[in-house]
Amino acid sequence: MTPGSDDPLDAGHSAGLVVDARGTILRCTPAAESLLRRSAQDLHGRRVRDLLAVPARWRKVLEQRDGPVWEGRAELAPDGGGEVEFRVLPLVDGEQAEQAREFLVLGVPRVLVSQWRQGHAFMRELFLQDRIGLAVLDNELRLVRTNTHLLPYSGVPGDLYGVRLGDFLREEGARVIDAGLREVLATGIPLVGLDVEVHTRVDPGPGRTMALSAFRLQGAKGAVMGVTALFVDVTEERLIRSRLDLLHRATTVLSTNLSAEETTRDLVDVLVPALADVAVVDVAEAVFTHEQPAPELHHDHALRRTAVAGATPGAAPGASPGGLATGAVVAVDTGGVLSGRVWSDGAREGAEPPDALGSAYGMSAWLRARGSLLGRIRVGRGGDRPPFTGDDLALLEQIASRAALVVDNARRYARERNAAVGLQRSLLPSSSTDTPTVRTASVYLPTDTATGVSGDWFDVIPLSSARVALVVGDVVGHGLQATATMARLRTAVRTLADLDLEPDELLTHLDDLVSQFAIDVDGGQAMRPPGTEIAFGSFGATCLYMTYDPVTRRCLVASAGHPPPALVAPDGGVAYVGLSPGPPLGVGGLPFEPVEVEVADGSVLALYTDGLIERGHADLDEGMAALRHALSAALVPGRPLEEVGPEVVRELVPGPLSDDVTLLLASVRGVPAHDSAAWTFAADPSVVAEARASVLAQLSRWGLDELAFTTELVASELVTNAIRYAGGPVGLRLIRAASLICEVSDRSGTQPRMRRAHATEEGGRGLFLIAQLTDRWGSRYTRSGKTIWTEQALPPRR
Repeated sequence: MTPGSDDPLDAGHSAGLVVDARGTILRCTPAAESLLRRSAQDLHGRRVRDLLAVPARWRKVLEQRDGPVWEGRAELAPDGGGEVEFRVLPLVDGEQAEQAREFLVLGVPRVLVSQWRQGHAFMRELFLQDRIGLAVLDNELRLVRTNTHLLPYSGVPGDLYGVRLGDFLREEGARVIDAGLREVLATGIPLVGLDVEVHTRVDPGPGRTMALSAFRLQGAKGAVMGVTALFVDVTEERLIRSRLDLLHRATTVLSTNLSAEETTRDLVDVLVPALADVAVVDVAEAVFTHEQPAPELHHDHALRRTAVAGATPGAAPGASPGGLATGAVVAVDTGGVLSGRVWSDGAREGAEPPDALGSAYGMSAWLRARGSLLGRIRVGRGGDRPPFTGDDLALLEQIASRAALVVDNARRYARERNAAVGLQRSLLPSSSTDTPTVRTASVYLPTDTATGVSGDWFDVIPLSSARVALVVGDVVGHGLQATATMARLRTAVRTLADLDLEPDELLTHLDDLVSQFAIDVDGGQAMRPPGTEIAFGSFGATCLYMTYDPVTRRCLVASAGHPPPALVAPDGGVAYVGLSPGPPLGVGGLPFEPVEVEVADGSVLALYTDGLIERGHADLDEGMAALRHALSAALVPGRPLEEVGPEVVRELVPGPLSDDVTLLLASVRGVPAHDSAAWTFAADPSVVAEARASVLAQLSRWGLDELAFTTELVASELVTNAIRYAGGPVGLRLIRAASLICEVSDRSGTQPRMRRAHATEEGGRGLFLIAQLTDRWGSRYTRSGKTIWTEQALPPRR
């Protein structure tokens, strides 16, 4: 044994007995007393064989002897040390060892010997293995011992004894390692898995990523002897992890929205600087024009530059990557070669597009999906970064494959949404109207969500006697199903309005119609293919119907679950009409209550959908208060309604829309008192002459003598029929508005019916003549009977 050896069978570490040739114990060490659990006095004179668990096995113990110095194993009694390993040393030197009379017997529990041998083998193999760099450093961080694989790179000295890491590593890496090792020396807390990028001083290539672990070395009495460091090259593992992380982050941003421009801008921000110094994405122009992209094998593709990030290596500061600004359109072939045509915002053609990146790009990846070419991704690195590898290309192609599907989905969604919005807008009336009694302006904004447009709608419907109907509604759901339902409802409302029904009666008929929609759908569900069923309640809707009479200056309004209209007085005051809304359409069972309100000339009626007042407001009262404030601020005298609506909507819904928004503004002006005249007659045929005289006199005052003959005949016929079939009293009214209107009212609920009289009949030709002589005619029910009306175009002003 060498001095200072940590061999457990060394005299300095084990229990010792001095025995004679017969195996009698002569002396012992304190360690022997402890191991054998007997005092020196008790052991003196005993024979070693008596210490065995089975004394009869003494012969087998002696059979292990193979020379003057020999080792063996013995089983002592459980209270005397258990299983031990021993070493026998003759207490004479040289050739006299065979004749020695005294021997030194050293013994150690077998488990301690096994642990020592395992530890010794572990340390030997640890320093011999070539997968982990191992270094022992002293308290001054000088290398004392290393294995052959400490840092197997160019620039590492062959003899490392006494060398510091900073002598052959670049300062930035050595400084980080030294700081970690000093922390371990000072605190004793092990360091585990610290990633450090290291470069040797003479190696110009890329650095390597080393995972550093370290623990402090202490002597038997706790004295700090140095630190052991383990270096594991994890460069490839970290590259794989970084690529997977980049793929994950790219996938995340690609799944955030359905806008090709926003998605590609987010994508290049992920690629730079994680993968490259510059990244450019060009997307097929067809994606933005809602057309089908060219097939993949087509030789000419128009691409729009949608996103750039980073700077072109070697380019002047501020230069656009690739030489083309965002929004420019360039034509390329399938090999990625520029064909020589470039458009910048459609302004010019024929210029050769410069590609400032040139060879700075490592590779590009095409965006391909469903047989179409949808664009490309190009990335580049500067000279201070390593060139792209095959793994980088595979990663870029994976990202491009996912980006292509997202761009194609965005294209398909935009195309469908554009068609749905176009259909929705085509089903709505003109955004503004101007008549002698009402001027309207509207704002309709479809939702920004992926579910598609909703079923918001509005209408302005001319009625008889210069009256007008204002309608606004909201269909449950989104998409084409809601649009189709909206179209059916708007058509139904127009049809019912043509019957001149009052608001509550019209909503009752409309409610029955929506209930029938649901019944028809429910009955046809079994015939639908799986996955195309329509959800219950998808035909629900709200609706507000209002009529305005410019002669009486009164509005009659009823609501089916819709918020009340706002009334802006000429002085700027805003108040909501005090409605008691009925249930939404399709619920049924409850009546709709009409409310009448008088409206001064110059007032503005505001009809809207809930998307305008629910945005950002948990409480509808807050949304309605915000609308009232916005209307009061925007409706200043002399300002066009076409400017007011957009301003109100911008203030109330500044961000993306989760629901459609509709706002209909109607500025009303009544028929002046001198432009209408009314008379009431008793049920006496003699009053017909008086009625004709009154009509002729009024037309003369209005300067409408050209219409005297026709109007006199119409009034005479209608008054005569009212007296003959309905009794009295009979009302007659003339209105001069956009046309000349003649009305005759009676208390009968019987509607007139035009028919062709036979040659032998004396009557039955009155309504036929009226229809031939006037531009329009009709009848409407009133709460006290009916009114028959006619319209004639006014002669041109001279």
